[in-house]
Amino acid sequence: MRRFPDSFLFGVATSGHQTEGDNTSSDTWFLENVQPTVFAERSGRACNSWELWREDLDLVQAMGLGAFRFSVEWARVEPREGTFSSEVLDHYAAIVDSCSQRGLAPVVTVNHMTCPHWFAKRGGWLDPAAPELFARYCDKVMDHFGDRITAAVTLNEPNLPQLLSWVGLSASVRKLERAMLEAASAAAGVPRYRVSNIMLPEEFDAMRDGMTAGHLAARAALKARRPDLAVGLSIAIVDDRVAGDDATLRDRKRAEVYDHWLRLAREDDFIGVQNYESAVYDADGLLPPPQGATLNQLGSAIDTASLEGAVRYAHEISGVPVFVTEHGIGIEDDDLRAAFIEPSLAGLLDVIDDGVPVLGYCHWTLLDNFEWTAGFDTFHFGLHSVDRETFSRTPKPSASGYAAIATSRILN
Repeated sequence: MRRFPDSFLFGVATSGHQTEGDNTSSDTWFLENVQPTVFAERSGRACNSWELWREDLDLVQAMGLGAFRFSVEWARVEPREGTFSSEVLDHYAAIVDSCSQRGLAPVVTVNHMTCPHWFAKRGGWLDPAAPELFARYCDKVMDHFGDRITAAVTLNEPNLPQLLSWVGLSASVRKLERAMLEAASAAAGVPRYRVSNIMLPEEFDAMRDGMTAGHLAARAALKARRPDLAVGLSIAIVDDRVAGDDATLRDRKRAEVYDHWLRLAREDDFIGVQNYESAVYDADGLLPPPQGATLNQLGSAIDTASLEGAVRYAHEISGVPVFVTEHGIGIEDDDLRAAFIEPSLAGLLDVIDDGVPVLGYCHWTLLDNFEWTAGFDTFHFGLHSVDRETFSRTPKPSASGYAAIATSRILN
């Protein structure tokens, strides 16, 4: 038997827009409702976690976990530019305090991709004032409950659009994304309506510059209120591998998608790693999954070694501790999810045994939720299913399997 360190945090991750519902002041809500739209359906009430957050925390506590990662929705806190809602801040403060009462470390993401509608109308992260506006919001969050949180994630997967460009989105999807942003700009009456999780390829670099400045400004604001707070950002990392001797394509992908953010994290307290799959490249491109491999809902082979590879790479480049802020599997068959968790964690423990500092692991996700442009029915990552009509939560077998590991800290 092998054991995780006592200080290692076992948790679960969620995000506001995907679970809370009725995030009507956000850019994502606006894009869901514009025509044409790339969103398969509207988020609506999502999982109704805005009302049922206590039940969600009960689920996390029942699993015996030690951490709950959730996002504070900027669009709710500041629904109109310069107007901050004390009621909303009190709501999130209650979640933080309830976490502590249940023995859960609150890990707070201050921006999980969605931003206020008014921010997108200004051009989002292309606006020169964006970092200052983001820092102002972060200061309000810290003033309200920052003294009681365990860690803060500034940005969630700022590299995702560039990563998706390597997946090979179809020309029709790219065309629809562009048409949606043009329609949103027209509907909002602005020259450019811009969001962080759907970007135009010609704006990748400028958006990255804006989000980089945003991270630095947010980190400064968070640290100004509480210098001892652990602050980092999280990025999506595929465990990219090489078949043969030519690593040109793999290395080019790393340079375009990950390396900037990993180097930026060198001044942070941790780097958040979010891993769901692996990919293998040879000199000619991405290789298809092995014949007969079991595929996840992303279309790649289920690979329990991908987390280990992603964590090793992230630490090698960043040099800071790693926090696995998301890891999971999109699959309908929960038996496959249950079987996926333990060997993935065994690989993570190998990394720890080799001396890589890993602070914790948050499984994605607590609930089957709204998966952005795919809606509710395409991808299921949750440890609990959710009835779309009643919002009742039902544990899946994978929840108890993960709970057994988290409570015992032991792998057989």
